[in-house]
Amino acid sequence: MEKLLLVDGSNLLFQMFFGMPARIFNRNGKAIHGTLGFTGALLKIIRMTNPTHVAVLFDGEHKNGRTALDADYKANRIDYGNVPEAENPFSQLPDIYAALDRLGVKRAETTVCETDDWIAGYAYTYGKDTKIVISSFDSDYFQLLSEHVSVLRYRGKNTVILTPDALSEKFGITPAQYADFKSLVGDHADNIKGADKVGPKTAASLLQKYGTLEGVLETAESIEQPAIRASILRSAERLKTNYKLIKLSGDAVLPFSLDELVWSGRTPTANETLQDVGLIP
Repeated sequence: MEKLLLVDGSNLLFQMFFGMPARIFNRNGKAIHGTLGFTGALLKIIRMTNPTHVAVLFDGEHKNGRTALDADYKANRIDYGNVPEAENPFSQLPDIYAALDRLGVKRAETTVCETDDWIAGYAYTYGKDTKIVISSFDSDYFQLLSEHVSVLRYRGKNTVILTPDALSEKFGITPAQYADFKSLVGDHADNIKGADKVGPKTAASLLQKYGTLEGVLETAESIEQPAIRASILRSAERLKTNYKLIKLSGDAVLPFSLDELVWSGRTPTANETLQDVGLIP
């Protein structure tokens, strides 16, 4: 069976830019630690997963349609427009793009949606007949887990690959319930506030009993714990909005067909790649 590796490029960029143990400069004084870390991590992920197809997808700089639903969505994120180059991960993006082009890895930036939407589109379009590995720390992708779709969280030797069974073991829910679950508990990373007094265990218990967020809301009056019942009733509209923000529909127009993402199998070292693009001698 074919295997498609989808890399959340923006997620990996931040992980590598801020996660490298030290800033690294080339002979010209150009910072390259983010590029070196990103390229090295990508090549290791490719070797781990042995894909037949690869794509790296990035969030572009454009208005986010989800903010029309909630102005606070991701409002906690840093605006890197005024951040000095030395502390700005996007300053190394052109070099990362050059490295990806040299490796023959297809890349694209979103223009009207988020990377999550593209990756969901690939999962829903190809996930029945193709194994798909999503490389990202964004937990929104847990809702896409299936027999053929897994999520890889890259940590070098401590890398983990999550499956539906792993999700069930960790939270006691199915992938189909993850958007409901996250709507209830909220998501600090995306500035999404859940229902007060509803943590992961309570959310899982509610979904095990009522099935979906809709089921929880429809029968909220029957929730036994008074504080939880009051919180759900008080937060009903908020939770409905959360679900719209979190649920991935998979209907975004995809930047490449599967046939365009065939991987050559060539995996040079990160240093060799940066040498090829002129970043190091």
